[in-house]
Amino acid sequence: MAGMYSEKVMEHFAHPHNVGEMPDANAVGEVGNPKCGDIMRMYLKIENNMVVDAKFMTFGCGAAIATSSMATDLIKGKSIEECLKLTNKAVVEALDGLPPIKVHCSVLAEEAVKAALADYYRRQGIDPEPFVGKIETSCESCSAH
Repeated sequence: MAGMYSEKVMEHFAHPHNVGEMPDANAVGEVGNPKCGDIMRMYLKIENNMVVDAKFMTFGCGAAIATSSMATDLIKGKSIEECLKLTNKAVVEALDGLPPIKVHCSVLAEEAVKAALADYYRRQGIDPEPFVGKIETSCESCSAH
């Protein structure tokens, strides 16, 4: 298994960063599909338009855990606007690549961040769609494996 994954993926899988629930989160998003087994819940603590803390709980494969871990690393300390620009490509690059069959995990990580930001906007009484776009909460590419 290790041969198909980069050292960074293996590190984030074996020792994920920012894992756990966050009781005082003011933004929570969940995406995934029980059919493929990958479900991500992202918790954010946002203050003064900045993500001051991020945690995740992921039920899924090693790549799903690694992409969740990397996504939280990439958004902590960033503004909401910067977080909205996070792409699955950036997550894959930060992990030094993923096997093609596992790229959908990085898409889920991006969607989990956006789902949490959408929740934050809703809690502020703001329609999130103009900022976040339409949130898909199921994994389209899960049927691929």
